[in-house]
Amino acid sequence: MRDLDQTEEDIVAEIQGQLSKMTATLSKDQGLASYQMVLGAQHLEMNELIGQQIQLSFAGEINCQSCDRLIKKSYSGGFCFPCAQKLAQCDLCIMKPETCHYDAGTCREPEWGEQFCMQDHFVYLANSSAIKVGITRHTQVPTRWIDQGATQALPIFRVKTRYQSGLVEVMLKAHVSDRTDWRKMLKGQHDAPVDLAAKRDQLMAECVDEITALQQRFGDDAIMPLTNEATVEINYPVQQYPEKVKSLNFDKTPEISGKLLGIKGQYLILDTGVLNIRKFSAYQIKVGIE
Repeated sequence: MRDLDQTEEDIVAEIQGQLSKMTATLSKDQGLASYQMVLGAQHLEMNELIGQQIQLSFAGEINCQSCDRLIKKSYSGGFCFPCAQKLAQCDLCIMKPETCHYDAGTCREPEWGEQFCMQDHFVYLANSSAIKVGITRHTQVPTRWIDQGATQALPIFRVKTRYQSGLVEVMLKAHVSDRTDWRKMLKGQHDAPVDLAAKRDQLMAECVDEITALQQRFGDDAIMPLTNEATVEINYPVQQYPEKVKSLNFDKTPEISGKLLGIKGQYLILDTGVLNIRKFSAYQIKVGIE
């Protein structure tokens, strides 16, 4: 929120547009995540703003990411209710790929499913708030790991379809969590390195019968254990982690400001609280930089 005595000259830059999740890349030399905030067609380099005062204002408008209609509430991460009901990317099977119903002929968008789901996926271990298992398309490495705030990640299976990756994940969930405690992740309390390769070997030994059964069902080339991959190390542009995590929300506070202390996952860490950028996809946002 702008101070009453703040002049227009105090605002160095100001851009506005429809918010999407931040894009991120990983430098090969330092393993540092570099973020760009996406506001419509505009991209704002965020790492350069660490340590600066920023302002984010919700203009009161939300536009569906698919049909662009003006809506009062978003569903499934940025869609109107009709689109959330008809789009395959909003179906439950995206969150739980083991429930894929493509073969039953009931996929909402079969052509989209063929492009999105019928491609190679990785099953991986990551160190975020603790060791967890997850899945991602091969094209989303290392983006998926950065989005989750993982400090380490290790691919342990390569499979042919999203459905198969879901079955492998369900198998492994009996031994390791598939969730990230976002509050612990943002406090940086669990950033000490762990031996993901040792955990991989342990899981492979514990699940050998289930792995064999899946290979017999789908073929060895469809369920491929990976034993020679290197652990990817990820660093984040964070000056200071919060001692207490306070969540900020555009629906409750349309104007949010503070000193940007860091970025991890899809969260901006401000001295006034943390803001999940992905949660507010499709919101019309104005960003001001002092």
